Amino acid sequence: MPKMKSKSSLKKRIKITGTGKVKHMKMFVGCKHIRSSKSPKQVRSYRKDAVISPTDLKRLKKAIPGI
Repeated sequence: MPKMKSKSSLKKRIKITGTGKVKHMKMFVGCKHIRSSKSPKQVRSYRKDAVISPTDLKRLKKAIPGI
């Protein structure tokens, strides 16, 4: 059986912490596009990383078999 390929785009957007949680940058979610309609406070909050919820983690495990 061939190897499972992981999604290259997803590998670039997430990091695994030391405790095994998966972090992603909020910047990819919604800050790059049409910043003029967003408040400065909202744009600043996009700079931080966020932990992916356990329900979304199930979908990620299909895309990246190694996590």
